[in-house]
Amino acid sequence: MVEKTAVEYKEVIATCKALFEKKTRDYGTAWRILRLPSITDQIFIKAQRIRSIQEKGVQKVGDPVKDEFVGIINYCIIALIQMELEASQQMDLKFEELEAHYDKAVQETFDLLQNKNHDYGEAWREMRVTSITDIILMKLLRVKQIEDNAGKTLVSEGVKANYQDMINYSVFALIKLKA
Repeated sequence: MVEKTAVEYKEVIATCKALFEKKTRDYGTAWRILRLPSITDQIFIKAQRIRSIQEKGVQKVGDPVKDEFVGIINYCIIALIQMELEASQQMDLKFEELEAHYDKAVQETFDLLQNKNHDYGEAWREMRVTSITDIILMKLLRVKQIEDNAGKTLVSEGVKANYQDMINYSVFALIKLKA
């Protein structure tokens, strides 16, 4: 089952990366202007839309819920890249320059997934997509609190780990929605 998860994970990420590349070629790296709390708010908007549609059972805007999970993944990766590039003032980056940063963020996040999957025994496969959405929203509220505390925590993991968890939960949701 673990090998199946790795294959499914890579398929989801390939879809996300392809979209990220196209949007980078269309829009450039306009997102470099965003501070981390603004990226967090973008992710929050997407997660809140998913929850709203799940609760109402109906949607009025045609964008599929799956696309929102893809957006969460890519915005979380953007946040991880921003954290890595925070000392850089360079705003305009080509996809070819970003690709290594994207891949590094994905690899670190995938490594975290493998370690957690080992310990938790792929419990996510028994979860409801609605619960995954709630966990993503909880992680977002945690990140917002950490940001409001100027990044300081007493005993908790920082924003990076929460962004990584949101990526992984979004991948899980997309795997479950595909099945």
